Amino acid sequence: MPYVPPTHTVERSMRATLGVRTVAGVDEVGRGAWAGPVTVCAAVTGLRRPPEGLTDSKLITPKRRTKLAALLADWVTSYALGHASPEEIDALGMTAALRLAAGRALEALPERPDAVILDGKHNYLGGPWKVRTVIKGDQSCVAVAAASVIAKVRRDSAMAELGAEHVPFAFADNAGYPSPVHRAALEELGPTAHHRLSWSYLDTMPRWQHLKKVRDDADTGEQLGFDF
Repeated sequence: MPYVPPTHTVERSMRATLGVRTVAGVDEVGRGAWAGPVTVCAAVTGLRRPPEGLTDSKLITPKRRTKLAALLADWVTSYALGHASPEEIDALGMTAALRLAAGRALEALPERPDAVILDGKHNYLGGPWKVRTVIKGDQSCVAVAAASVIAKVRRDSAMAELGAEHVPFAFADNAGYPSPVHRAALEELGPTAHHRLSWSYLDTMPRWQHLKKVRDDADTGEQLGFDF
C-alpha cells in the first residue's frame, strides 16, 4: 500500500466549524498489554507540513520510529504524556483509566487546547473537552500521528527499563504485551508489581488465579477488543 501522508483536514474543519484555535491530537499505547501503564500523548502541531514518513506508529519500523520521535519532540508546537498505572487500570477499568491518562496529558500541555482529535470511534475522554473522534486518525491526522509515535517510543523505552529489572519477562522485546516468552515467565514466576491483575490471562494460570482482582463492573478493556 503506497504511503499516504497525514493531513490537517480534520483540524481545519474543527477550526472552521467550532471556532477553535488550538487543537490537540491524542493517541494511546498499552491498551492491550498485560503489564505496564497505559500511556497517552497529547500533541499540538499547528498547520505546518509534517516530517516525511509520519504515520501510525505501528506502521513504522522501531529504528525509524525512534528517530522520528526525536525529530517530532522538537518539531511539534507542544506535547505532553499522561499515564495510568496498572493499579489504576485494575481499580477503574480501561475506559476510565484511558480518560485519566488522557486528562493528565492534556492538562500537562503548556496551553490548554480548545479541542481534541481523538484516535478511534469511541470518545473515552468526554467533557469538558470538545472532542472529534477519527477512525485511523493516527494515519490520517497530523497531530494524532505525532502523538502516536511519541507515545509508542516513550512507553517502549520505559518498558525496556523495567525489563532490565525483570529479565525473564523480556519487556524490552514485548513492551508488556502477550508473547510466548512473557507467558512462560508469568506461568513460572507469577505476575510482577507491574502486571495488571484484573486481566483474563490469569484465568489460564491456575497457580496464580488467587491473585486476580475483580471489580463490580465488567470493563476490563482487554475484553473490549479495542485496537484503533
